[in-house]
This record gives sequence, structure tokens and C-alpha cells, in this order.
Amino acid sequence: MAATAGILGAWVALLLAGLFEVAFTTLIRLSDGFRNPWPTAGFVVAAALSFLLLERAQRLIPLGLAYAVWVGIGAAGTLLVGRLFFGEALSMAQLLLVAVLVGAVVGLRLLS
Repeated sequence: MAATAGILGAWVALLLAGLFEVAFTTLIRLSDGFRNPWPTAGFVVAAALSFLLLERAQRLIPLGLAYAVWVGIGAAGTLLVGRLFFGEALSMAQLLLVAVLVGAVVGLRLLS
């Protein structure tokens, strides 16, 4: 039971790490070359939390798997933020590939 709770906690940490990755990439954009102090400070905090949570997750999740999932969450989430909040264009092919990426991340979780 404790082992199950531990691995579940590691996956939650990994999910949060990926979400903080989305936050820090978004805050880089808002920082305007690190000239805006609040987005810059937010970037530092979000990046630190993302890496801290990734480190925690990879204690129980194999490093390569944890990194692949972290990157997948960050990439898909950042693409969606770009589209929804910054009006960046996404083609149907790009949307399809993001769906494949999300499916791969979910598949990696289900297989581990």
C-alpha cells in the first residue's frame, strides 16, 4: 500500500512539474527579455518548482520516463497557452501531432 501511494505521489509531482514548466515558459514570454520584474520573478519561482518536482518524481519514476513525460506536458501545455492566450496559429497537422504527444504521455503513464 505504501509503495502504491509513493508511486502515485511521484506521478502527481511529475504532473505538477509539467504544469510549472508551462508556467515558466509562459512567464519567459511575459518577462520581455527579463525586463519586467514580476514575470521574471514568477519565472524563477516556477522554474525552481518545476525542477524540484521533477527531481522528486524521478526518485521513483525512471529518469528517461520522467523526463519524457515532463517534456510532453510542457510542450503540449505551452502550445495550448500560446494558442489560447497569445493567438498563435496551430494548423490541423500541429493539433494532430499534439494529440499524439498527449496520447503518448498518457500511454507512458498507463504502461508504468
